[in-house]
Amino acid sequence: MTAVTEPTVLDPIEAEPSAQKDQTPFQRFVSDFAESKVAVAGLIVFVLIILIAIFAPLISPTNPYNLATVDILDSRLEPGQKMMNGTTADLGTDGLGRDMVSAMFYGLRISLGVGAASGFIALFIGVCVGLAAAYFGGRTDTIIMRIVDLQLSFPAILIALVLLATLGKGIDKIIIALIVVQWAYYARTVRGSALVERNKEYIEAATSLALSHRRIVFKHLLPNVMPPLIVVGTVQVASAIALEATLSFLGIGLPVTEPSLGLLISNGFEYMMSGKYWISIYPGVALLVTIVSINLVGDRLRDVLNPRLSK
Repeated sequence: MTAVTEPTVLDPIEAEPSAQKDQTPFQRFVSDFAESKVAVAGLIVFVLIILIAIFAPLISPTNPYNLATVDILDSRLEPGQKMMNGTTADLGTDGLGRDMVSAMFYGLRISLGVGAASGFIALFIGVCVGLAAAYFGGRTDTIIMRIVDLQLSFPAILIALVLLATLGKGIDKIIIALIVVQWAYYARTVRGSALVERNKEYIEAATSLALSHRRIVFKHLLPNVMPPLIVVGTVQVASAIALEATLSFLGIGLPVTEPSLGLLISNGFEYMMSGKYWISIYPGVALLVTIVSINLVGDRLRDVLNPRLSK
């Protein structure tokens, strides 16, 4: 009589294909990210949006902010109609006679530029503040976190409204407002991750070797708190773009001479009831696609960098 052999249960790590074991960390990261077709599609769309924003002056049919080429007689043309200069307005024109395709391309440049600039500067400030709070602890941690808690207790848009009411309109002004709004999110994220790393053996070993605080914080502590920062950074850039669009829609963000997608939506809002839907709808769709693509990439990064969430 033949004995029945029980099936062997392999450990998930041991069951990992040998080909995947041979991959470098970067190759494994790319492979894990590519498993989600939705995230890959979001990344492709986002890269395409970035390229459109960068090369807007080269690919735009017209320069929508050159007063020498903008004609008020082209005001509110329907999609597909000819403009006075002979260019076909594929998506129509706005109330000032600007081609919507060109206006959206240039608007993407401003929206992405404001979101990226404010995000990177707020990230730098938040990382420094969060690392200082976690590393030094004690009274430093208490004071910093009370300030962070106080700021996060107020709605972000309320803080931005107060700042812009004081500073006025302009790209530099709205970037400053978005930095003030965002840095606390980064500081709290970094502080939470750094507290976990602060009590580990490699930090204690570096301290016992009398290494400088600067070297311990930036060479040993910072690299180990970067994964959650990448995820928070993508989400915050999308939030900054949405917040800037909201402020510009309310008329307190960017001036008319530097319109972003939010201001383009605002410019066409008054024409919605008269059937001129394209002036607001198309910039709104562009804004929605931009934010959704960034969030899709951020969600996948969160799953890849923290495998427990993907399970």
